[in-house]
Amino acid sequence: MNNYREIYEQELVNNVIPFWMKHSKDEVNGGYFNCLDRTGDVYDTDKFMWLQAREVWTFATLYNEQEARPEWLEMAKHGADFIEKHGRDAEGNWYFSLDKEGNPLVQPYNIFSDCFASMAFAALYKADPQERYAKIAKDTFNNILKRQDNPKGKYNKAYPGTRSLKNFALPMILSNLSLEMEHLLDKNTVDDLLKAVIHEVMEVFYQKDSGLILENVNVDGSFSDSFDGRLINPGHTIEAMWFMMDLGVRLNDQKLIEKCTEIALRTLDYGWDKEFGGILYFMDIKGQPQQQLEWDQKLWWVHLEALVCMAKGYELTGNDKCMEWFEKLHDYTWNRFRDPEHGEWFAYLNRRGEVLLPLKGGKWKCCFHVPRALFQVYKAFEKIKSKK
Repeated sequence: MNNYREIYEQELVNNVIPFWMKHSKDEVNGGYFNCLDRTGDVYDTDKFMWLQAREVWTFATLYNEQEARPEWLEMAKHGADFIEKHGRDAEGNWYFSLDKEGNPLVQPYNIFSDCFASMAFAALYKADPQERYAKIAKDTFNNILKRQDNPKGKYNKAYPGTRSLKNFALPMILSNLSLEMEHLLDKNTVDDLLKAVIHEVMEVFYQKDSGLILENVNVDGSFSDSFDGRLINPGHTIEAMWFMMDLGVRLNDQKLIEKCTEIALRTLDYGWDKEFGGILYFMDIKGQPQQQLEWDQKLWWVHLEALVCMAKGYELTGNDKCMEWFEKLHDYTWNRFRDPEHGEWFAYLNRRGEVLLPLKGGKWKCCFHVPRALFQVYKAFEKIKSKK
């Protein structure tokens, strides 16, 4: 156990980050190449705003919290300059994707581009306190709050008034974003937001009868017996639980931390593939067939977030079940997702745990989940070691 801190830090600093430093930077047009194959070659030049912003956040955060390396700050500013120039429409909404030169490709239909843009510029402001970075972060954050009741706005394809559902992803992200933005917001705003997101996550989407968290509920919080209403995403739940643990630390609320640990452990038991190992991507709370054809794939971010959650759970509660699960997850992920030959980690495995797509970056994967998880895990074990 004592070696985990060193293993995860070395993987972060000597394997994963050098891969992105070497391959993702677009020296001609600015920003980053998101779509990298196994060896780091670019196979598509489209640039996705939420991934561009995530990479800005990653390098700014490493500069702030790991080591103030000038090359990391320069890398963060390289991406920030590109998205600051090209990333928003006239109303300040962040596009979903651009071409390599920065021309819009897909409209700003998804609020998560905005969420990660505000995170990125908030982190960059810590590293280089230019007022324009703070303004972009705060303006975007305020726009998110305005849009939170109807995140997709005019791009929402659901027919109004028939089956109105609210989705777990936004309160989940806001629980993390509120802490990322805390240095730019007044205390009352943060306190009110924390109270609201904790209520949503732990009382509205959490189902007391099953002990699980649903991805979608009716607007009044009741259960919707539909494809979307029955949907369980174990990875989302587990990631949200370590966000909630961080809020528990911020609020000095040990009961919240203990409850989050219980929910995470229950979700791992529920979502673990008893036949082939690994965590299933999507499940139906009634055991009905899922509409997502990728339901049985094993995804990188799901397992990495579970590692973070179990490391934090053990750090904050001392629950031995967290350490048992951490070791089980560590063995599974490091033997299957990590690429010892070309660096970085694979994203998609089939149900049997074999590499399904050999990409290292694409429309959904970038320089974010792997480095963030490695950083969070090694920091958790650093605290565990200091306590002992």
